[in-house]
Amino acid sequence: MKQHVSGGAFLRFLLVLLLAGLAVAAWYWQRYQGFADAPLAGIEPDESLIVARGDSLDKVLRTLQAQGIDTGDRVQWQVLARQTGAAGKLQVGEYALAPDTTPRALLLAMRDGKVVRRNFTIVEGWNIRDVRAALAKVDGLEHDSKGLDDAALMKALGHPGQHPEGRFLPETYAWVKGDTDLDLLKRAHKALQAALDEAWAARAEDLPLKNANEALTLASIVEKETGIAEERPAIAGVFVRRLQIGMRLQTDPTVIYGMGAAYAGNIRRSDLTTDTPYNTYTRAGLTPTPIAMPGKAALRAATNPANGDALYFVAVGDGSGRHVFSASLEAHNAAVREYVQRYRAQRQAAPK
Repeated sequence: MKQHVSGGAFLRFLLVLLLAGLAVAAWYWQRYQGFADAPLAGIEPDESLIVARGDSLDKVLRTLQAQGIDTGDRVQWQVLARQTGAAGKLQVGEYALAPDTTPRALLLAMRDGKVVRRNFTIVEGWNIRDVRAALAKVDGLEHDSKGLDDAALMKALGHPGQHPEGRFLPETYAWVKGDTDLDLLKRAHKALQAALDEAWAARAEDLPLKNANEALTLASIVEKETGIAEERPAIAGVFVRRLQIGMRLQTDPTVIYGMGAAYAGNIRRSDLTTDTPYNTYTRAGLTPTPIAMPGKAALRAATNPANGDALYFVAVGDGSGRHVFSASLEAHNAAVREYVQRYRAQRQAAPK
């Protein structure tokens, strides 16, 4: 005898199934919400995630798992990627993984390309050896200039035959994973040229400088003579007046540059009389090339020097870095004597 399931029983069965489905869906949605906005587990201090060209979401998830970060399942990540608009739009780069980073925040960062940016600073007054040595120590930067001499370096930068000294603007440059030292140097070279062009276009009249390159050389000498911004125009004024009357510049930083690796921290009287192409005590005019990387303030000073009649300057010697400017050799010699007396008094007062 056949048994028939009543319509009411069938409806109750469907209702149970529906309620069970809703319960499962609610449970999964709650679990999904907890996954999306909960910090990733297993992040180590200062950790980051590298997304390479062509990486899919699955590849990124495998990379995270390899780093010990295993939060959520593949379906949850895929749903979240679609919800955030990151699906198929992950950008190449390095992404910071802070302790509070959530899956949602990470996907949004990868969607928007919010990569880790690091900084490299070229310091005013550095020479090309300083710049290259500092670049070589930067971890994470691709070192494409390794093994290149200065001539090959400038050729690689697109400026064959150009001397590298003074050609890179002292500033802070941001870089990201995958950048090379040549990338940074190209930007610094372009920035220097723009700053030089701007300074030269706004130059004072009747400067004893033939072209912008000579202004760059003068600016590099000014840069090495003082670290006090407000004194740079005054020091540039001294050098410009000396050039105008054919007087030698007689500046120690040029001698030191010409000594190269032989300079051991002290300059002797014999060094001042030993002729090199950069010795402005033995040779008239500017040096053959810049001697350092001048900043924007030095470029402006060289092209717009301060007016006045001073032809000499010497350090005050009080630790301030300031100078005494003099129009005559007699006044300058008196200032030098005061400097020597102050220096000796400080040496005697120093603890033994």
